[in-house]
Amino acid sequence: MFESAAPGAINLGLGEPDFNPPPVVVEALCEAVRNGQNKYGPSAGLPALRDAIADRYSPHDPKTTRENVLVTSGGSEALVVAALTLYDPGDEVLVPNPGFVLYPPHARLAGATPVGYSLREEKGFLPDLSELESLVRPRTRALVVNSPSNPTGGVFPERLVQQLVDFAEEHHLAIISDEVYDEILYTSRPYPSFWGRSDRVVVVNSFSKMFAMTGWRLGYLLATRGVVAEANKIHYHLMACPSTPSQIAALKGLSAKPGEVRDMVAEFRARRDLIVRLLNRIPGVRCVSPSGAFYAFPRVDWGVSSLEVAQSLLSRGVITTPGEAFGTLGEGHLRLSFANSRENIRRGLEIMRALAEEQGHARPSPASEHGA
Repeated sequence: MFESAAPGAINLGLGEPDFNPPPVVVEALCEAVRNGQNKYGPSAGLPALRDAIADRYSPHDPKTTRENVLVTSGGSEALVVAALTLYDPGDEVLVPNPGFVLYPPHARLAGATPVGYSLREEKGFLPDLSELESLVRPRTRALVVNSPSNPTGGVFPERLVQQLVDFAEEHHLAIISDEVYDEILYTSRPYPSFWGRSDRVVVVNSFSKMFAMTGWRLGYLLATRGVVAEANKIHYHLMACPSTPSQIAALKGLSAKPGEVRDMVAEFRARRDLIVRLLNRIPGVRCVSPSGAFYAFPRVDWGVSSLEVAQSLLSRGVITTPGEAFGTLGEGHLRLSFANSRENIRRGLEIMRALAEEQGHARPSPASEHGA
């Protein structure tokens, strides 16, 4: 979709913040480079950064230490390292449908079979425990979860997190919890991480979204010491070690707690409210309000596939992502990123509204407008 777009297209498909990293983080990177800190580092990551990550998770488990932390080249590498460490050929892995596009391929790379579980709009895009129970078979090895979710923006409540941990314990499953959007929340409740609830949990996270440093490629995973030691072997053969200057910059960000992160989330919240309001004014479209991340995942009932809707919008200069890219249950939806300016969101959705009216879809009645 990106490569087919005309120059100047409005990009509502972007999966990264449209902000720059906080100045304190940028300066730390530049200073590291200028000071000659450009060499290989330890495979598992700089000890000081591993300590800082452990401190970040100590409220969830005070026993967390650097031995529970492996620093990786982005969250994507952490995910594939977790898969290659934990899955064996012939295993089955429960993955969300719709869900992030890398989970099924990572299972296949390890010789395992991905088995989708449903995230449905009518259930708030949350897993159904009774369905999960029905999917467990003798070779089921792991459960992959993602909260806040890409693409739905759903956030697991505390009670569900604990229920999923109990489910995994009962069936002897590992949990791979993708928490890369944990700083981008629009709820007043504390973020319910899976960390510290079970020895079966592996948490994957990244600095890409928190510090808007997607191109710097730095993430990490947390697990038991034994799992981290095994994962580090896979990681070494994939990457040797993560970027030294990026680690120094991330360490500075964790210690400084820059206010720009809070400001970024506040702006995302305002854009979230705007995009949901405008989407629900478009004929044939309804959108629940996401509780985290920076994606809206509206249902588009125009009588054509999500790919056809996305292609029609693309021909008019608006980039979106068809829901089918995220699994069979994504069909009928579009993923729209609000990591773009309010002006561009308004322009893009005005084009989408005009397309709906051009195709003869009826306007919604005022009573049916969600969030208007």
